[in-house]
Amino acid sequence: MVKLTIVGRVSDGLPLAQGPRYLNDDYENMLFYKQQGEIILKEISKGALPLPKMCIRIDHHCFSYLVENGICCITLCELSYPRKLAFHYLQDLHREMEMVDSNLIQMINKPYSFIKIDTVIGRVRKQYVDTRSQANLSRLNAHPRHIKDVVTEDISTIMENRRKSGNLVFPDFTYQILLR
Repeated sequence: MVKLTIVGRVSDGLPLAQGPRYLNDDYENMLFYKQQGEIILKEISKGALPLPKMCIRIDHHCFSYLVENGICCITLCELSYPRKLAFHYLQDLHREMEMVDSNLIQMINKPYSFIKIDTVIGRVRKQYVDTRSQANLSRLNAHPRHIKDVVTEDISTIMENRRKSGNLVFPDFTYQILLR
């Protein structure tokens, strides 16, 4: 199930919108994962994660991201959620973002202030909640090569690379929190 979605601007790593979160998870865990998603967005904006799509494992979840036209869509799903469906979800979200005026996106200067997109994220997310729906089964069976070129990495590797490059503000303290 799609638990968290962040839409951000690649040029500066600014998170523009966050869709409605999955309500059955506790607040502290979701805050932790939201912070991890923001770190991933920052790493993408710095060029440390240059691939246009990738999966990043963390605990029993997986972040998937897709970068197109200067916009990055990141989603957090359980590891058991089909990766192919996660990328279909991200592609549908990108199609919705393409309808938004790019000048408007560039004018945003506060994190998560593009509230208008939150409802769009919620609408698209609803289509992907049930992995056994007819539409999702069709998505899973179509285009078998859809996700072959997606690299999967572990969050600890990304954080270690970040620590080595000196990008952590408080290396010991932050690193321990992020790896929990």
